[in-house]
Order: sequence, then structure tokens, then C-alpha cells
Amino acid sequence: MKYSILSFVLLAAVSEIQAQQQLKYSDFNSWLTRDVKESPIIGGKTQTLYEIAPNTKWNGKKPYVNQGGSPWATSNVMAKVAGIVKTNSSVYRDDHAGGHCAKLVTHTVGIKVLGLININVLAAGSVYLGEMVEPITSSSNPMSKLNYGIPFTEKPKAVQFDYKVQLSGKSDRIRQTGFSAVKTIAGADMPMAVCLLQKRWEDEKGNIFARRIGTLVQRFSKNTDWVHGATFEIHYGDISQGPFYKSYMHLFNGDDQKYAKNSKGKMVPVQEVEWGTADETPTHLCLQFASSYGGAYIGADGTTFWVDNVKLIY
Repeated sequence: MKYSILSFVLLAAVSEIQAQQQLKYSDFNSWLTRDVKESPIIGGKTQTLYEIAPNTKWNGKKPYVNQGGSPWATSNVMAKVAGIVKTNSSVYRDDHAGGHCAKLVTHTVGIKVLGLININVLAAGSVYLGEMVEPITSSSNPMSKLNYGIPFTEKPKAVQFDYKVQLSGKSDRIRQTGFSAVKTIAGADMPMAVCLLQKRWEDEKGNIFARRIGTLVQRFSKNTDWVHGATFEIHYGDISQGPFYKSYMHLFNGDDQKYAKNSKGKMVPVQEVEWGTADETPTHLCLQFASSYGGAYIGADGTTFWVDNVKLIY
């Protein structure tokens, strides 16, 4: 009898292990660093950018491409506009549970040209499956520089991760692009987690279309200490009539349009044209964590989101 009980416990443990899949580098213990020297006209400082990849260094003069088979990209970026090199760093390596985690921060990035002209831009921290196409050569349409999502044909039930939230304490957000007046946006800032399963296809012109197969969009509205092993369900099929459905779970087009590389290597919009069915097989997984939910240049200074130990649950 004792043997059979022990066997049952062991089988249950094995089953639990098999029911979880940790994406490569999603324990966030391994970080690549790159030191980028900015142009003298904006101060000439050397900035350190962190990437989720093998523990090594990257030549800061080279545009970064994912290393070591890492599926992860960050909003840390090197821009080169009109010959001027500038960086943005809003994702950092932090300590957690004897290892490391990702710390995502929304903050104002200041640029001082020749020590005289100040340009301030609001930047949110984000980590996501995909790649950043460097160098950034303009400030227009930032999402078009993010190759969003990776090939994927499985159907997990949920996403599990550890997290910690620090809200800004402000009742509203701002939109600050650096090239227009600061605009107040109604509603408090919140971090978010997004997981989408898409079935994509491409037409003869290179346009990419998608049906939404699975959806998870979670916003975090309260300050928390570390929450470990939080699990959020992925809902399949057309969820628009579900009791849990929120307007921000809608098909992504327009202001929240996502982009991907087509078969010709060109970045094009991923046009989510309709809801798929729960029994369809996806072709791509999109998974993103961000310190703000409003889109490019929108948020509130100080909103911070820590993330660690991301797993898919089956």
C-alpha cells in the first residue's frame, strides 16, 4: 500500500512537470549587456543596455540581434537618427529569490542637444517574444520596429509567472513624444501582460493577416509585493461575448497595431481580421509584459513591473 501511494505521488509530480513549459531564458537569470556610447552632440555618455540572452557582452557599435537562441526582445534600443546615436533603457536586470528578474520601468527620457535644447520622451519598459529591428532611424510609428511574436503551434491553458507591481500614484497618464505638447490621457497607468495565439497567413503581396485563436490580456491595478506562481487563463475562440471580456481584449488593429516580418523580410502590419475558433491550431505565439498599457509614449512616470519565471501551463 505504501508503495502504491508513493508511486501515485511520483506520477503526480511527473505529470505536473510535464504540464509546464518554461520558455528559453524565461527564468530571467541570464542577461547580455551592451555598452553604447551616445553621440557627443547629446552628451557622449556610455549607456549600458540589458538583453535577455546568454551572460556575455555585445559590441555596442553594432545593431543588436537576438543571441543564443533567445526568443526574447526588450524595449531597450539603440537609435541612429541623422547620424546621432541615442539609446533608451527601460528594462533592467534586478535581483529576486536568489537569482535575477526583469524590472520594467516607465520613465521620462531626457535628451539635451549641445547642452541647450531639452527634448523629453516618455518610455515604457517592455519584454516580449520577437525581436527589435535596430538601429531605430525615426521616432514615427515605434511599433513598426517590433517584430512581434514567434512561430508556435501549441495550445497552452494558461500563463504562469511571478510579479510585483509599483504604480505611479497618479490619477491620469500623459502622452509625451518630445515633438509636440504634453497631453493628458484620462485613466491611471497600469502594467499589463498579454498572450495571444494567432493563426497567420500571407498573401501574394506580402500582407500578413491573422485570426485570433487564444487571448489573455491582464492589467494590474494595485500595488503588490512579490506574487509567486500567479496563473492567468488563456481563453480560446471568439471571446467577445464572454462574461470576462473587456474592451481592451479586442482584435488588435489601428492604434495598437502589431507588426511582423513577412517572407520578403519586410516589416508589415499583422492585420487581425477575425476571431478564430477554439479548435483551430495557431501558427504564432505573442507574449508581452509591459510597465504601461497605453501604447507608445503613453504612461505615467514611476510605474514599475517586475516579472520572473514565466511558464506556459498545459
